[in-house]
Amino acid sequence: MSMAVASTLRSVARRRPRLRLPAAPLAVPGARAAFLSGAAEEAAADAAAAAPPAPGRKVLESFREEFEIGGRSIAFETGKIARFANGSVVISMEDTHVLSTVAAAKSSEPVRDFLPLTVDYQEKQYAQGIIPTTYMRREGAPKERELLCGRIIDRPIRPLFPRGFYHEVQITVNVLSSDGKQDPDVMAANASSAALMLSDIPWNGPIGVIRVGRIDGNFILNPTVDELGLSDLNLVYACSRDKTLMIDVQAREITERDLQAGMKLAHSEAIKCIDPQIRLAKRAGKEKKEYKISLISDTSYEKIRTLSEAPIQEVFTDSSYGKFERGEALEKITQSVKAKLEEENDEDSLKFLSKAVDTVRKQVIRKRIIEEGLRVDGRQLDEVRPLYCESNTYPVLHGSALFSRGDTQVLCTVTLGAPGDAQRLDSIVGPPTKRFMLHYSFPPFSINEVAKRGGLNRREVGHGTLAEKALLAVLPPENDFPYTVRVNSEVMASDGSTSMASVCGGSMALMDAGIPVREHVAGVSVGLVSQVDPTTGDISNYRILTDILGLEDHLGDMDFKIAGTRKGITAIQLDIKPAGIPLDIICESLEPARKARNQILDRMDQEISTARAINDGSAPRLATLSFSSDALRKLLFHRKKIEQETGARVSVSDGTVTIVAKTQPIMDKAIEKVEFLVGREIEVGRTYKGIVSSIKEYGAFVEFNGGQQGLLHISELSHEPVAKISDVVTVGQVLSLMCIGQDVRGNIKLSLKATLPQPRKKKDLESKGPLPSQEVGFAAVENMPSLGTADAEPSSSKHEDGTTVEPPAFSTPSVIIRSAADCDAQDAATGPKKRAKVAKSSPRPYKAPHERQEVRTATAKKTPVATKKTKKVKIEEPESNSLETSGSEEVPEHTASNAEDLKQSPVNFRSGSMKLGDVVTAKVYQIRAFGLVLELSDGARGMHKFEVNGRKEFEVGQELLVKCSSFNTKGIPVFSLVN
Repeated sequence: MSMAVASTLRSVARRRPRLRLPAAPLAVPGARAAFLSGAAEEAAADAAAAAPPAPGRKVLESFREEFEIGGRSIAFETGKIARFANGSVVISMEDTHVLSTVAAAKSSEPVRDFLPLTVDYQEKQYAQGIIPTTYMRREGAPKERELLCGRIIDRPIRPLFPRGFYHEVQITVNVLSSDGKQDPDVMAANASSAALMLSDIPWNGPIGVIRVGRIDGNFILNPTVDELGLSDLNLVYACSRDKTLMIDVQAREITERDLQAGMKLAHSEAIKCIDPQIRLAKRAGKEKKEYKISLISDTSYEKIRTLSEAPIQEVFTDSSYGKFERGEALEKITQSVKAKLEEENDEDSLKFLSKAVDTVRKQVIRKRIIEEGLRVDGRQLDEVRPLYCESNTYPVLHGSALFSRGDTQVLCTVTLGAPGDAQRLDSIVGPPTKRFMLHYSFPPFSINEVAKRGGLNRREVGHGTLAEKALLAVLPPENDFPYTVRVNSEVMASDGSTSMASVCGGSMALMDAGIPVREHVAGVSVGLVSQVDPTTGDISNYRILTDILGLEDHLGDMDFKIAGTRKGITAIQLDIKPAGIPLDIICESLEPARKARNQILDRMDQEISTARAINDGSAPRLATLSFSSDALRKLLFHRKKIEQETGARVSVSDGTVTIVAKTQPIMDKAIEKVEFLVGREIEVGRTYKGIVSSIKEYGAFVEFNGGQQGLLHISELSHEPVAKISDVVTVGQVLSLMCIGQDVRGNIKLSLKATLPQPRKKKDLESKGPLPSQEVGFAAVENMPSLGTADAEPSSSKHEDGTTVEPPAFSTPSVIIRSAADCDAQDAATGPKKRAKVAKSSPRPYKAPHERQEVRTATAKKTPVATKKTKKVKIEEPESNSLETSGSEEVPEHTASNAEDLKQSPVNFRSGSMKLGDVVTAKVYQIRAFGLVLELSDGARGMHKFEVNGRKEFEVGQELLVKCSSFNTKGIPVFSLVN
């Protein structure tokens, strides 16, 4: 039976050769493959046994402490992130999270005598959901804000490390996420304190850090970024449980009394951060390890003190020493002690020689100040060093000032720019740009050293930002003063408090640049020398020092920089060396700082007390124009070309065009090009410049106002009939035309004759004689917007019936005044021949190239006689018939023999015949900000520009002897005074 079944199966397999059995067992639990042999079943069982087990679930044990300050919940968390770090904490406030980690080297270098603490604060763009805009799309070198936040963390933490701990410590802070509401710097400082508490590094913490603002007189704890914009106080305060460690203030002239109240409130609230850190360290902290402490033995210290104390005391008691002389004398003492120790082969003492000698210096000078009240340079404790102030040091700059206090000297310069020159900030909080910048530079030569200049320096950035905060409070609002301002502070010599000298010099430079700051800002640094009770550790005696030297800063306990005006404080930075100073002593230091600040302000006011005029000197001109977004497309394409052709800087943003130029002519040229390219709203009666694009029989089409087309009809070319339009204008010619309306087809109607004065009949002119009201060649002063500009308007003209017609603005003069040399050259070229009158003359400013025009003047003959013979002068004006006037006046030669005759203007003087070098008598008609408006004998007017810082006292009606020195672009004569 079995044989039959097997035969049947074989026959079936032959009939269906395409049927293939699976090579692996069927994945059915608990089932067996019907067509597998026993060997295949065993192989499948072995493969199932060899499969890897499923991974288990890891549980991260984390610890969390929550507390509340100012109605906002704050939390410390550890154990979840960065578990390998010696200490790591994530602090959170709302949706802002900051990670702080700490690590320390296991061994220190044997010769190191300082704490190499490094704080790296980073704000990566992912924290606010943005990809960096750099070329590599990565964050680059640390920005200024990151360096400043690192200093906020470093300054209160550094004093709490034990004495002799010289192991390398690195604190790394990363902003994990930011909601843009909270500034992460204060959170980072608290997180760094908690991370040090969790680590095994010896540290005498914890600390609490808080920010305090004030809006409408009410203090706000941990204000948001928006609230800080409304606050007149930005106080960052760090403290231990009973002492102050760091203060950083930016304020708008807050009084000393209000500041004391804010600091006391900050202290009481900041200590709320301490207990949660202690609880977190008990739950998850490591035991403190025994790190090697590098301390000199008492025996070695006493030996060094015995050898060096007497000569050091002798140097410090001699007030005649300067900074470098004193340093050289102290270095000789150190080398003398070193030689004696080398003779004795005392290796242990040699290892700590420099540190021990520095300690001896510190004790000698501190003892002398506390017990005798005497300072190194012989000053009283509250005495300010001698001051030197100078403004306008370099007149070619926009603003400059030199400030010296003692041997500290700072040169400050101011540069003004367009709003587009503002600094772009890539910070995750705060404004995107900054229009006021103060850059502080501390070159090596200022302390007579040789060193390489690198990139951003933490100290330079910190000092510059402090001075920037101090001056920011007195700057005018951006709407009133739209310039971008850059102050450069170059330290020329340093002997203490260069940052406060930068405040004083920067304030004077701002006034010298014409920036309307409300009043001066000055700064002074206050120091402290204290004596500590060895049993209790409390301060038993102390002295407050005003305007400290560099040596007093190094050997003292604190550097308390305070800047402000007479009304109040604008900026503060407190750095200390001991492990905290009582708040009462800090509050006591505010009063001597205020008195010293007022003394410095008095001296600064003597040099410069008000801002100079913005257009004096080489200050740039700034103009702001508003356009629609569609109209700005052409300007964006041609902006670089306009800048190259004019020399001005053009910036475009949000429908506003800002132009910055060094001089007024450059500004006028840039505005003209911008308006011609972009176009303005067309107004009837306004004058525009255009280019003739095509000529027809009935008129010419003119392109103007940013590409718009207008029709200049043949009847609007001149007051006289025109037979052929091509005789008057040509394609490509630039014309000044007035818009007179629209025709029935909607074409814009332009007029050339509307910009020209009405012609006069020859008979009327001969009967009336010279017309004093008609000013030929320059504009009426009443219509000039400002002296020295090309925007002057010609004077009014009269019709034949006597009615007065005011010409439009920005018209071109009817007669172009030439110099004497030009007139003589033309007369010599034309000769004595008479030219036939042209019946149809074109307007002179816009004549065709083939047209000619002749102006005949009397040529001077070289004779020994002091006067010239009279001669008829024939002037052919394009807008009227030929004009003959009898020049009967005698023009005296400009010689010393007839100097008295020069004081009188010629009889029947015609301003139209004026040439360069003519000397006339003029009356002062108006006194303006930058010059005089002068009235000549025929009623015409000219101008006299004041020189830079050369303005004198004048009175209206005063007669002056003046000389024609030049003409501006509209033909207005510019006179210089004849001594």
